[in-house]
Amino acid sequence: MEIWINPACSKCRSAVQLLDAEGAEYTVRRYLKDVPSPDEIRAVLDRLGLEPWDITRTQEADAKELGLKEWPREAGSRERWISALAGHPKLIQRPIITADDGTAVVARTDEAVRDAMER
Repeated sequence: MEIWINPACSKCRSAVQLLDAEGAEYTVRRYLKDVPSPDEIRAVLDRLGLEPWDITRTQEADAKELGLKEWPREAGSRERWISALAGHPKLIQRPIITADDGTAVVARTDEAVRDAMER
């Protein structure tokens, strides 16, 4: 299991604390320093079953600067969104846990973290 975190994020810290409390084996990826490539973002999106706009933090300053709220949310714009996430990793929703069964979850709640551990 791998968890993408921003240590400054309270949801990320809570997820890591829960993983530790449950004795889960996992790897931490500080995705702001170890930025995911477009291919890695595509792979995580496939595992999540989501589109890039579904995991984009549109309230971030970078999102407003890019005008993301105005971008089309359609297949033809998918690569543009993925490039934005790779170029501005702060825009990636967090934390994301890639589970052992090949799936992934956006683990913003204790329930989602537990769900990932059970997979």
